[in-house]
Amino acid sequence: MFSYLLRWAVYALFKLLSRFHVEGKENIPKQGPAIVVLNHMSYVDSVMLFSLIGSPKVSAWVAADYRKNLFFGLIARMGRAVFIRRGEVDREALDMAIEHLNNGGIFGVAPEGTRSKTGSLQRAKTGAAFLASQSGAPLIPVAVSGTENFFQDLKHFKRPLVTFRFGPAFTLPSPDSTQQQNLRQRTRLLREQTDEIMCHIAGMLPEHYHGYYTDHPLLKP
Repeated sequence: MFSYLLRWAVYALFKLLSRFHVEGKENIPKQGPAIVVLNHMSYVDSVMLFSLIGSPKVSAWVAADYRKNLFFGLIARMGRAVFIRRGEVDREALDMAIEHLNNGGIFGVAPEGTRSKTGSLQRAKTGAAFLASQSGAPLIPVAVSGTENFFQDLKHFKRPLVTFRFGPAFTLPSPDSTQQQNLRQRTRLLREQTDEIMCHIAGMLPEHYHGYYTDHPLLKP
């Protein structure tokens, strides 16, 4: 009940502050296991996403830098987020995410790892692909647009137009368990799968958001 009330309050706040538009509502997961992946342009991206997912078993990675943040840190703790240390392999945060998925939860990940300074997609890290490979959970891509100028618009007394597009779930091919892979092969596979995840997101965004993935073959007609 508390989780539901928190999501309702956050959703009501953002509906008041912005013109909040959601597409692909039928793709929003109601139960897990599922990994929700989104592009990251603002502090508010993950908080808005949290308000849209109705399942009580939802969690996400949040940078440990925000643990003491008065607003976002509080929301993260109340929403049972997993704090992760940036710039290193945080094995504890990885294990907690895998456990959450194995228990039928929904887990949110921004594969880029940090906010884009340009508003367009950055080269993503491989954490989401690793979670999918370890848990077998399907991925739900979410394309976010309009949050890059959220606070600037509010300062000018404008309600920003924010759009969340949920795409259909997809799975990544499982590696052949009978085939031995060395570290270089595993790293290459995770990078290819990460690019596939990001191209699913990019395909739902206007072209000027494509950034690092603009010329990727998976985005070509």
